[in-house]
Amino acid sequence: MLRKGDTIGLISPSSHCAHPDRIEQAVRYIEKNGYRVEPSRHLNCIDTDPAIADGHKLLDLHDMFTNPGIQAIICLRGGAGASRLLKKINYDIIAANPKILVGYSDITALSLAVFAKTGLISFSGPMLATELYGPSAYTEEHFWGMLTSPSYALSIRNHENHSISCIRPGKAEGRLIGGNLSVLSSMIGTPFLSSFRNTLLFMEDINEPAYRIDRMFAHLSNAGLLGECSGIMLGQFTGDTETSAEEEFRLQHIFRYYSEPDQMNGPVMRGLSYGHIRDLMTIPVGARFFLETAASGYFSLGAAEHVIAE
Repeated sequence: MLRKGDTIGLISPSSHCAHPDRIEQAVRYIEKNGYRVEPSRHLNCIDTDPAIADGHKLLDLHDMFTNPGIQAIICLRGGAGASRLLKKINYDIIAANPKILVGYSDITALSLAVFAKTGLISFSGPMLATELYGPSAYTEEHFWGMLTSPSYALSIRNHENHSISCIRPGKAEGRLIGGNLSVLSSMIGTPFLSSFRNTLLFMEDINEPAYRIDRMFAHLSNAGLLGECSGIMLGQFTGDTETSAEEEFRLQHIFRYYSEPDQMNGPVMRGLSYGHIRDLMTIPVGARFFLETAASGYFSLGAAEHVIAE
């Protein structure tokens, strides 16, 4: 559990940030909330050679986990690049030095691999250059609540502006597995993705047309993964431009198609406050949760056990 006065390390396993002022604002925000901040040696470095860039990223990641003075690690932003690190990470270091790790989008690759290899619960949530330089009240509440209170996750509240639609009613319990759909689907068939058996699958994406989302869901289905999970939570599938009525209609049909009994078993809901959005929920990857959704619009989500140690 994160406590006032603890030190939070900053790393950039994916893309760099073109707005360094956002990093400075995020650091001030974290310090204002009572925590110390320690940037990694190569935070926000730019190198077009992947071999050099990956060496820097790995060094920073390993340093942060081995440093006894660091209690939590927050990623700079998503983008691209984290998947290249998976074969080179020393997971023994992470397993021997478990710490809070936060990030989403491209960081999905890192959080899923860490859970598959070590069992460490990480947090798919706000990052320095995308939310924490100026978080909304909802994002702020979920972020600090999840990281500082063992009981916070026992009941999760969706944002009032994100309406819940029940695609398939029911109750389920399982470990939370998911993140960005594009990144997750690219990990199928690798040793860095844990079993989907008895899991609650959560997904979001950005700037992906309906036909590509259909293709990725088909890949999940053909690999037998949809049939293994106990329930599905669909977050926000957003874009730089507003989704057209025709595209939204296609998405509705796609989500319903892959929720049919011949595809998977268990409840399916859409509208989770999760994705590339301002009001962002923090989700503990690997934690055991329960889900209940009903045709009436009723929705309940919460931890079946404490997510973080007291």
